[in-house]
Amino acid sequence: MNGNWLLRGRDGRLSVYQLSGDAVLVRAERAPGGPWTEPRRVGGDQRLHLSAGVGQGTDGYAHLVAWRPTAEGESGLVHSTHFRPLLAPLDWNPIGHPKKKGDRTGTPAVTVDAQGRAHVFVRNNGAGVHHVVQREKGGWEPWRDLRGSKVQDGLAAVTGESGRVEVYAAVPDGILHWRQEEPDARPVMQEPLKAPVRPGTLRALATSSESTTVFFTDTSGDLCAWRPGGKPAVLLPAAGPGPVAAIRCELDGHDCTLLAQRAESGRVAFAAYPTELESAGAWWTESGPQLPVDALVALTKDADDRVAAATLSPSTGQLLLTRRKDEPGLALEAWRQV
Repeated sequence: MNGNWLLRGRDGRLSVYQLSGDAVLVRAERAPGGPWTEPRRVGGDQRLHLSAGVGQGTDGYAHLVAWRPTAEGESGLVHSTHFRPLLAPLDWNPIGHPKKKGDRTGTPAVTVDAQGRAHVFVRNNGAGVHHVVQREKGGWEPWRDLRGSKVQDGLAAVTGESGRVEVYAAVPDGILHWRQEEPDARPVMQEPLKAPVRPGTLRALATSSESTTVFFTDTSGDLCAWRPGGKPAVLLPAAGPGPVAAIRCELDGHDCTLLAQRAESGRVAFAAYPTELESAGAWWTESGPQLPVDALVALTKDADDRVAAATLSPSTGQLLLTRRKDEPGLALEAWRQV
């Protein structure tokens, strides 16, 4: 699942989206902080391929995009909106293929602009990037080719605090970056970053009114933070493989960025530092039980605006959850199985 799969709905309930067989499943809190529903399929009985993207707008609505088989050797992208955690998500609706028809080309990345419209980015079969956006009154705009070459799977899409949409892509010698210069405009390629980036490790987070911070692991194993227009900063060695989960939160009265990742030890590692002040340094603190090798980690805030962290193992379906205690620092409650 590309994107943050642990979300807080507009009613304060948390929900979790997971891939399972030929479906996307959703679980949700019955009440904020209360028991959870059993997993249920998103969008009815349509059969899907095992990859999807999720994004959320400021209205709290979740937007999910996945590939579904359409004919022998061919697939198309479909979209569903989930308005509230306890409501059933809408049925999957087709949004087409970047090249009109063909097989899957890459895992979709989804973000939602200030008008509540989903933007979908996907690597195309020429190893560039295609983009499609919802119309305000229903339907979708035509697909647009944003160009690029040698793009690797694992795009990171984000909407900045300004409401403008951005997308980042790893390439063999760095990161490509597209950004809307103004609302409603087509994302335009910006100055790329030259850096030894490990593919599949990008995570983008809006960190100020003008800036987005992109986290990635370099080929030496260091976790780095980069804001376009500047140079990347090494934060600390990555705790494990894959992208980090990242969220902004207040810790002891300071605006901080909190990172989480499954560590090589099998536990969840957390690190925090003052937002956009990488020079302050950060260090990992491990928490919780040992997890399966495929366990994923996600962060959000709950109905009381407390940090909540979840781990999910696709192979076992095990979902664990913890929340920050109401005390100084980053003390967490005991992890519990949902």
